[in-house]
Amino acid sequence: MRTAVVTGASRGIGSEFVVRLLDDGWRVYAGYRADKHRLELIDNQNLFCHRLDVTDNSSIRQFVEAVNGNVNLLINNAGVPDGRWRNIKEIDDQWMLEVLDINSVGPVRMVKELYDKMSHDSLTTVAMISSLMGSIDDCHSGRSYAYRASKTALNMLSVAMKKEAINDNISFLILHPGWVKTRMGGEHAPVELEESVEGMLELIYANSLEDSGRFVQYDGVDLPW
Repeated sequence: MRTAVVTGASRGIGSEFVVRLLDDGWRVYAGYRADKHRLELIDNQNLFCHRLDVTDNSSIRQFVEAVNGNVNLLINNAGVPDGRWRNIKEIDDQWMLEVLDINSVGPVRMVKELYDKMSHDSLTTVAMISSLMGSIDDCHSGRSYAYRASKTALNMLSVAMKKEAINDNISFLILHPGWVKTRMGGEHAPVELEESVEGMLELIYANSLEDSGRFVQYDGVDLPW
């Protein structure tokens, strides 16, 4: 049975990934920070839920110790928005550092701790849930300083890690889920949750070692850096 790890799995995009993967016959280790939310409603013997704080190395270590055997898929979904500050003078530098810690460094911590379980004979995919807002070329409106910077950093870290991981049969896929109708995206977002996750899963299943480092939208459109 294939094994997947999903961070930020208690609701929204993360929980939808959990549901779809279980339906597809995966064993899923789901990380949640405080409350299980939607995970409480899922009754499946192949679901294993554990607390996980991606800013805390000891929390990550305990989570990884609970994962049995090899891992075939890591979905780094845990993340937070920023204050969408209206101007430069409003930027909260402490919160900016926290956003970067969660959105950029957190996924790297997960890769680091899970690396030995992901390095095996068959292909492992690391799906980084990024954003078009991490594209420097696409930054037309500005603002959302911390969130934009965190996703740009995540993209660069992913491409840097792929150079080393390719020798261990690990492929990185950098995904933009679209502007999704979730708690973070809001009710006016144009993309339905199910559509976004279905599209991203298709890309994950089609991913190869040769594709490692690809920055792509949920519907298959490659994105500018």
